[in-house]
Amino acid sequence: MIDRYGLSVAPALVRFLEEKVLPGSGIEPRQFWEGLASILECFAPENADLLRRRDALQQQIDDWYRQGGATDGEAQRRFLTDIGYLVPEPEPFVISPTGVDDEVSRLAGPQLVVPMLNARFLLNAANARWGSLYDALYGTDAIAPPSCAPGYDQDRGAAVIRWVRAFLNDALPIEGDWATISDLQTAIGLLREPGQFRGRSEKGWLFRHHGLHIEIVVDAAHPIGSTDPAGIADVLLESALTTICDLEDSVAAVDAQDKVAGYAHWLGLIKGTLTAPVGRGGKVVTRRLAPDRSYQGPGGEAFTLPGRSLLFVRNVGHLMTTPAIRLPNGGEAPEGIVDAVVTSLIAMRDGRSGQPPRNGRFGSIYIVKPKMHGPEEAAFANRLFDAVEDMLGLDRHRIKIGVMDEERRTSANLAACIHAVRHRVVFINTGFLDRTGDEIHSAMQAGPMIRKGAMKEADWIAAYEDRNVQIGLACGFAGRAQIGKGMWAAPDRMADMLAQKEAHPRSGATTAWVPSPTAATLHATHYHRVDVSARQAARGAEPVAAIERLVTPPVALAPDWAAQDIADELDNNAQGLLGYVVRWIDQGVGCSKVPDLHDIGLMEDRATLRISSQHIANWLHHGIVTSDQVEAALARMAAKVDEQNRDDPGYRPLLGSQGDSLALQAARALIFEGREQPNGYTEPLLHRYRQLAKQQGTG
Repeated sequence: MIDRYGLSVAPALVRFLEEKVLPGSGIEPRQFWEGLASILECFAPENADLLRRRDALQQQIDDWYRQGGATDGEAQRRFLTDIGYLVPEPEPFVISPTGVDDEVSRLAGPQLVVPMLNARFLLNAANARWGSLYDALYGTDAIAPPSCAPGYDQDRGAAVIRWVRAFLNDALPIEGDWATISDLQTAIGLLREPGQFRGRSEKGWLFRHHGLHIEIVVDAAHPIGSTDPAGIADVLLESALTTICDLEDSVAAVDAQDKVAGYAHWLGLIKGTLTAPVGRGGKVVTRRLAPDRSYQGPGGEAFTLPGRSLLFVRNVGHLMTTPAIRLPNGGEAPEGIVDAVVTSLIAMRDGRSGQPPRNGRFGSIYIVKPKMHGPEEAAFANRLFDAVEDMLGLDRHRIKIGVMDEERRTSANLAACIHAVRHRVVFINTGFLDRTGDEIHSAMQAGPMIRKGAMKEADWIAAYEDRNVQIGLACGFAGRAQIGKGMWAAPDRMADMLAQKEAHPRSGATTAWVPSPTAATLHATHYHRVDVSARQAARGAEPVAAIERLVTPPVALAPDWAAQDIADELDNNAQGLLGYVVRWIDQGVGCSKVPDLHDIGLMEDRATLRISSQHIANWLHHGIVTSDQVEAALARMAAKVDEQNRDDPGYRPLLGSQGDSLALQAARALIFEGREQPNGYTEPLLHRYRQLAKQQGTG
């Protein structure tokens, strides 16, 4: 470790910051290290106090249930108010962030979340601002199961074209039918809203609907265009307006090496230098960030549109510490504080040297802050960002904050949380998965939880999703900030996504998470079908769902599950847990498509793991299952997961001749130590076992 003004810093991090980031930033190394040391001295003790406050509140809740406290909503509201868990609602207010880009404040469209440690995924996501609707429909089950036959399927292609023409009739209505158009110039003259035509590129005709752009590519020499009466070769949609580059739930970053890799990718995105090799057709090509797109307006005026998503960076929450920096007392530095300083330092490189900003038009720095518990933690993040701005010489509130509404104390006090960051907040987003994990842990002592699949139908979830939109609208988010919804977890089930995910814009949310660039293009069609601004105006008069609905725990009051139902639930949880943990511990993969019990690929990250581990821990605690049943399920599902991964050359079996793997040990600890984990989080145990795997050379 290297001493820097009382801090012991990993050499790799020192070299990265002093050689790659600070030069050209306007911040001298001494200024940086003194500033970081000062911020850690000020904020690290308070960070620890906030975590102790979480533990104290949870202890009071546990004691309440152990002593027979009622679980009905009214009793919960009174009790949680008495212990200070619920705080008074603030007087009506309107958020006031400035310098917010249209992609966040005005427009409605899909959002991607991508692990910061994977350069190829990062580039794919950043470049997913535009996507081919033809490709998205043809290559997925959106219209029918994909064909396995080699070559181009004429019938399938014709079905795609029919689907797209019907979409154009809705989004760009003309006097007639897009299916009969033989010339784009004629179509423009038939537009019912002539202002929808925005201009042309070399081969594209640009239109706009609900603020989103549609580019119709005309190329008679193209294999598809040559068979089309109008020469239409493709239809491109403005798709992922924003992307969250994630240093948290979707990565396995447990040491200085991992942190530097993530920070380096963020620097490459900001500077526009990030590249990644990609195999294609037997060759290796270099993938880069897409340039902006050039057009000429109807009057011949030149203009450009962004070629990339607007980028957020998701920092780590308040819980974890990092071995990359040690404090003067020898303890590890709070990772979220280090992230705030370093990711902001990197982001401020955007637009320096007289160049216009690449990421947005105002130079704003967009940071998503996850897993905060209540308004005092939101206020802490706000003051931390103030201090970072002062350290780096940034204008006040240049750093924007996205608040993940994914913990029970935050969703129960959402208006107060927003009020604490009202001058910089640009985003609230529900996180059903983490929110469910926290619900289970918060009410661990109340009784056995309902089955995991039934959670989506529970009344508290409906209240949670409604309140997120209703409170956001009441606080003035319309036209100022994003209101978001959670992830579609099945990337291979695009037909189901098209059928179901339209509910998110219909709720009044301006964005929702999707698992891939292809899914972003398909989900973009929902924002053409739904006028989100109109939905927000309609919902603005609705009353906010009662807090009593939100705080009623999903306890099975008189469980009468059959033995087979219990076994099925246990197997489902154990299989999903093992399938995710084995990649995290052995391969350092923080987010991936993991086959479920029925071999359906689902996107898994730490939030899904939190539910599975806490649900088993809850049933174990209340005697729904025994330790022997849990061990038997783990053994059965370990064999299942080993079989599902048999073709992965980098896979290490859970069950082996040398005894249980570290991954299986980690999975067992997540269950049997689950009740003792802070707020049911999985990170402390995952980090411990991943670090062991790296030390032993197995990870």
